[in-house]
Amino acid sequence: MSIYVGNLSYEVTEDNLREVFAEYGTVNRVQLPTDRETGRPRGFGFVEMESEDQETAAIEALDGAEWMGRGLKVNKAKPREDRGPRGGGGSWGNNTRSNRRY
Repeated sequence: MSIYVGNLSYEVTEDNLREVFAEYGTVNRVQLPTDRETGRPRGFGFVEMESEDQETAAIEALDGAEWMGRGLKVNKAKPREDRGPRGGGGSWGNNTRSNRRY
């Protein structure tokens, strides 16, 4: 199980997040996704704790709490959907000029 933490300051580090959630139990993992192109944090993260009781306590205490100048959005993370292969919808490979036979 994992906890979604949204509306994070872009200054937050994994250690900052681990420290806050450690007040509610053992933190097994912290993940702060970054933008592929810029490498900057995306403003949300995920925290995994040792037990569901610890996760529930953290969610109840931190959802809506102000931290680093922002109101946190904390809830159980939803399972990642399988989006299938990327692609389609673009014009890659659809250039009629390059597809002509000469």
